[in-house]
Amino acid sequence: MRIPITLTVNGSARAIELDDPRVTLLDLLRERLDLTGTKKGCDRGQCGACTVLLDGRRVNACLALAVSLDGAEIVTVEGLAPEGRLHPVQAAFIAHDGFQCGFCTPGQIMSAVGLIREGQAGSDPERVREGMSGNLCRCGAYAGITEAVLAAQAEMTGRGEDAA
Repeated sequence: MRIPITLTVNGSARAIELDDPRVTLLDLLRERLDLTGTKKGCDRGQCGACTVLLDGRRVNACLALAVSLDGAEIVTVEGLAPEGRLHPVQAAFIAHDGFQCGFCTPGQIMSAVGLIREGQAGSDPERVREGMSGNLCRCGAYAGITEAVLAAQAEMTGRGEDAA
């Protein structure tokens, strides 16, 4: 049994036929669409490595069934840098050493973009840490991550930019 769905992924319409209704968005992105920036960490929704934007909201792609997303708009880390220009959050992660090994970085960046877009970042480091608490970093780069989110938030607000 084939189940047809249509998604907009990083701005491109994609018609997909699922052969299993149990396929997660994470597996669809990585295995069928070759978007491997979204990482498979715990595969249980506990680490945030698979965070993407689904219709503008942060979600753990490992917990979302692809079959339930017909018509949805998905943005992955690959969709943040059109034409090679880094998104302000990506640039801030580099400038503030917001990563060490880099495994969690795509999920951290997508969560930060969502946090800023939702208007929840503010200028308080504690607020940012709370808003990013669903994303774990095994290396402990939390200080740089928090600084990066605050810097990107300030820069984007100063320019009147939307986060995504």
